[in-house]
Amino acid sequence: MRDDTDFTGKKVLVVGGSSGIGNGVAHAFRERGAAVHVWGTRARVEEYDPAEGSDMAGLGYDCVDVGDPDAIDAAPVPFGGALDVLILCQGTVVYRRGEFERPGWDKVMAVNLDSLMHAGRKFHGALASARGSLIIVSSIAGLKANIGNPAYAASKAGAISLTKTLGQAWARDGIRVNGLAPGLVDTKLTKVTTEHPERRAGALASIPQGRMGTPGDMAGAALFLASPLAAYVTGHTLVVDGGLSL
Repeated sequence: MRDDTDFTGKKVLVVGGSSGIGNGVAHAFRERGAAVHVWGTRARVEEYDPAEGSDMAGLGYDCVDVGDPDAIDAAPVPFGGALDVLILCQGTVVYRRGEFERPGWDKVMAVNLDSLMHAGRKFHGALASARGSLIIVSSIAGLKANIGNPAYAASKAGAISLTKTLGQAWARDGIRVNGLAPGLVDTKLTKVTTEHPERRAGALASIPQGRMGTPGDMAGAALFLASPLAAYVTGHTLVVDGGLSL
């Protein structure tokens, strides 16, 4: 019986794959036979600490500042230029109303939105040759207002729109572009909620499933979207939030 989630022999790049959701996604593909490379922000792979949610075992690595378009253009191309799946999972946030000021706004938009297009453009040719899959990780924050974080919300809304637009534009090139929108997942970006007992309890009370998501939950969605099971899915962002956005 064929296993449509067997990625043996496939080549996968996870941008933002050094921790959190991206790291969970990277290992899900690796465990299913793919060769997986990740981009992260630290100079050396040895600087990542498993205690911080970074498991780099079995993953290739390059340090790339995706907030800088020139750094994306100059970044080494893994796998000799071949690529079957590109996962764009990079993201940042500025708290304490920092996104209302230009430095905070510019930083978040550069990483969360601009870099999606720059990275997608860089690997368009390889994905087209492989008739591959591009998956953009956004957030349910892109579907509603997000108190205190205008750039984060706007960038994620932009990511959802970009998924639709690239899905339409690049389908003719043989590339399936889709996305997933996580809800509350326990990562370093959400510690402002998860490590605050009252905020955590309030958040859990608003999730119908009664629990936070895990990187593994997000990885399952990514595996589906990149697999033949989703062969006729294009330009769609799959909400994976335990019902939070309902």
